[in-house]
Amino acid sequence: MIAMCAAAHEVRPAYLEVNETEAGHYDVIWKQPILDGRRLKLEPSFPEGCKRDNERVSAPAATLVTRWSMSCDLNSGTLAIEGLDRTLTDVFLRMDRLENEDISIVLRPEANSVDLGQSQGAPLLAYFRIGVEHIIFGYDHLLFVLGLVLLVRPRQLLATVTAFTIAHSITLAASSLAGITLPGPPVEITIAMSIALLGAEAIYRMQGRDTLAQTRPWIIAFGFGLIHGFGFAGALSEIGLPRDAEVMALLLFNLGVEAGQVAFVLFLLALAWLGFRLYRHGEHAVKTAAAYAIGITGSYWAIERIVATFF
Repeated sequence: MIAMCAAAHEVRPAYLEVNETEAGHYDVIWKQPILDGRRLKLEPSFPEGCKRDNERVSAPAATLVTRWSMSCDLNSGTLAIEGLDRTLTDVFLRMDRLENEDISIVLRPEANSVDLGQSQGAPLLAYFRIGVEHIIFGYDHLLFVLGLVLLVRPRQLLATVTAFTIAHSITLAASSLAGITLPGPPVEITIAMSIALLGAEAIYRMQGRDTLAQTRPWIIAFGFGLIHGFGFAGALSEIGLPRDAEVMALLLFNLGVEAGQVAFVLFLLALAWLGFRLYRHGEHAVKTAAAYAIGITGSYWAIERIVATFF
């Protein structure tokens, strides 16, 4: 079970950018994540008559980037991502056109195409949806939040989650708007270690041991929240921010992250209330098992990421 969870690392979206440089002429950038050293079998499919020219491929970090130009009509017809229906990955499409409406939309396995002749609605709202999906499918971030819920007392929960929110909002903004970044592997290793630490601290609490994380949990939440913010920024860097609307897009992405986080906390509280009503005497055993699971999973992820980075 732990190995399966560890393999299910946060979902990274693919990214397709199409810019119309002059009437009927386009520059295309296609980015797709490389997961566990393997390229996903995804391929953009454009309307009939679109032929690639000057194709160039590069592979910075864990992303495969393909660039090309083409001349055709992208004001009508269908653009699809072949193979998307066989994955769990989303594709963020951004198309800037000279005359027709620009397009910013998330393509999903169950909806892998877009009609280029139809209006797609408010493009910036796509960033809110990406934020929600990133936290919901970002299992390491969710485990950290679960650890916080186990660690803190009810009266400390609001302050602790707020500290985590403020911290990752700061580094997310610094990374996205000011270009302040940290290398990806150390960030992912630290995130995994933060999860392991919370698991251990939750166990100490159940054993009656007092530590700084017990008495001042918001300090721990804020410190590690700064690192988690760089993790959020990693997903946002894959798709970038729209020109002339960077602040609004970042705000919507962050609001999406917070909406997903709040929904998860409310789900946990509802689940705890229901469990307590049904089986009062099992609360301590369930919390202890959850704390050990968090600590073991965080440790496994940390070791896995250290080995992948340095060996």
